[in-house]
Amino acid sequence: MSNSIQGTQNYATAVAVVGGGPAGLTAAIALATAGIPTILSAGRPQQDNRTTALLVSSVTALETLGIWSLCADRAAPLRVMRIVDASKRLLRAPEVRFEAAEIGLEAFAYNIENRHLLEALSTSARALPHLQWIEGAVEHIEVNESHASLLLSDGREIAVPLVIGADGRGSLCRQAAGIQSDERRYPQTALTFNLQHTRPHREISTEFHTESGPFTLVPLPGNRSSLVCVISPSDADRLCSLPDPELAAELERRSHSILGKIRIESRPSSFPLVMQTAERFAENRIALIGEAAHALPPIGAQGLNLGLRDAATITEIAVAARRNGEDPGAPEVLERYNTARRLDVSSRAFGVDLLNRSLLSGFLPLHGARGFGLFLLDRIAPLRRAVMREGVQPSAAQPRLMLGEAL
Repeated sequence: MSNSIQGTQNYATAVAVVGGGPAGLTAAIALATAGIPTILSAGRPQQDNRTTALLVSSVTALETLGIWSLCADRAAPLRVMRIVDASKRLLRAPEVRFEAAEIGLEAFAYNIENRHLLEALSTSARALPHLQWIEGAVEHIEVNESHASLLLSDGREIAVPLVIGADGRGSLCRQAAGIQSDERRYPQTALTFNLQHTRPHREISTEFHTESGPFTLVPLPGNRSSLVCVISPSDADRLCSLPDPELAAELERRSHSILGKIRIESRPSSFPLVMQTAERFAENRIALIGEAAHALPPIGAQGLNLGLRDAATITEIAVAARRNGEDPGAPEVLERYNTARRLDVSSRAFGVDLLNRSLLSGFLPLHGARGFGLFLLDRIAPLRRAVMREGVQPSAAQPRLMLGEAL
């Protein structure tokens, strides 16, 4: 595409990050911390009542960047993960417990409300001398062989050699790069809540497998938990229409009262279940991260953790390119990023899709296979430990920040 934006201010040594969610902020902070002049185009964060279970590798990256200390006291550790087959099918899986101590970890993950994470990221970003935060949207992007040009909502026009698109599912950056995406819709809706309860969670995350999808309770600080409830759209509409006391009673019933009496802390947020994956993760001076690159259903704590690995990977590649005298937006540099992220994203998306479809399917042999797999994990300790390690620290996708190494 030819560049028709006139009067553009050229930032030949800078990288622009578009989007102010956790992945975009992390990428901007990592780049600026490494000394690369960085422009962040993002409005003020919107109200977000959801939570994120940050895997230990993601926490390590945030610690390395000096962010985790700003919000660690707002997070709850997940020391045990418990899977319970709560379906009424003929072949049911055994209950399985995964304990972080078995693989030498204090916790698998730390669950934090997104608003606290965003506050910590924003505080860190605004303190960095190499980071220029523009509180405005990008309205148009054009690319050519030498740079990408961004037209901002305040009328400013900038040109940079590399754009990192962290602007969500409807990504303008993805469109400007000419990258198509594959989309798969499920006959389900995810409801997310924050709850208070009378019994302690004991830092145990419990995932009930039901015929409509997972029903997952994840610890928060105190006698509080977040809930992701994947159900049919009609059931979701019904639950959302209930007043708080009736909704609390229904959730208590579905959770088999393991947390005692429940009180609703926040009204549910509702999300149709969609999986969307970009055909490529980088092209035409634009690299995609987070939901601009892949949007997964909220199952298995994969979505944001994948996005943070995207941010760490593109930062590492861009910093190395700059230090080697390369153009960070050159095709060969972007191909390194695309190759580095393909296996991790594809394998996680496949796993989430397979689990979700196995719960929805009425095919008896598939239920048997899922149950037998969980039985093997329960009984064979080396296999269980290998699966746990791969789940929290994937061997194929460990950029330096996830290993605690500064760039």
